[in-house]
Amino acid sequence: MRQTLKNDILTVVIDSHGAELQSITDNRTQYQYLWQGDSRFWGRRSPVLFPIVGSVWNGQLHMDGNVFPMGQHGFARDSEFEIIPDAPEDEAWFALDWNEQTYSVFPRKFRLEIGYRLVGERLSVMWRVVNKDDKDMSFQIGAHPAFNYPGFNAADAVHAYLLFDRPPRKSQLIAEKGCIGGEVMDIELDSEEMLPVTADTFKINTIILAESGVRRISMLDKNRTPYLSLLFNAPVVGIWSPSPDAPFICIEPWYGRADRVGYDGDFAGREYVNRLNPGEKFEASYMIVFENL
Repeated sequence: MRQTLKNDILTVVIDSHGAELQSITDNRTQYQYLWQGDSRFWGRRSPVLFPIVGSVWNGQLHMDGNVFPMGQHGFARDSEFEIIPDAPEDEAWFALDWNEQTYSVFPRKFRLEIGYRLVGERLSVMWRVVNKDDKDMSFQIGAHPAFNYPGFNAADAVHAYLLFDRPPRKSQLIAEKGCIGGEVMDIELDSEEMLPVTADTFKINTIILAESGVRRISMLDKNRTPYLSLLFNAPVVGIWSPSPDAPFICIEPWYGRADRVGYDGDFAGREYVNRLNPGEKFEASYMIVFENL
């Protein structure tokens, strides 16, 4: 099932499958900001990553002395959420409660709520995680929204520019099996402290900014005209596009990150893990601001 949020400026559509954004449309021009999931490049649009972000080493999650299979980015993105009724007029909320299937690979009882709020040209994405177990619960959560490049042409030297509130200098790198190695890469900004996004930008796979202090990333078109911004408080943010001719870019605030290469310890000891005592609640959010509307 789908829920729609609409005002004079934007129309936003969310599907209960994965509580995933499906569409962000400018009502005046019908311009589509959100990538529409063409499987030639990437079949998703804006999945929610839970209970892990990235990959666990060898696809194995270690918890309570046992080993469980866990695919990249977890299971929430492929789960059916319930629509939470009686949400405020400018909000839509979805919930995923633990069940036998989730418990078989992530042995904790939880409730995950995903909310969306549309106010003017701003779309907020909100997360609530409740530990409903009688044990401590470790988890990660993250975003993976994909935005169309404005005026995309694969032959262009630059597809877009990224501007950071605090210029990042280093990126961690994925080394093996989707996990993080020991090397880092210098981030080369131009004379205006912007990152030009070119066909070569993602040859290293994903730019991963961890503990960089970055809290705002603005995307500008190839003429340096402001396009959109993401505001967040997450400790890690990923930036990714799957191929040089893919017409979109993902800007991904993460409360989590992939394992280090070779890590086979308990999930609770993983880097960038959030922890809840029984009955406790975790809340976080990020905001997308659409420019020049």
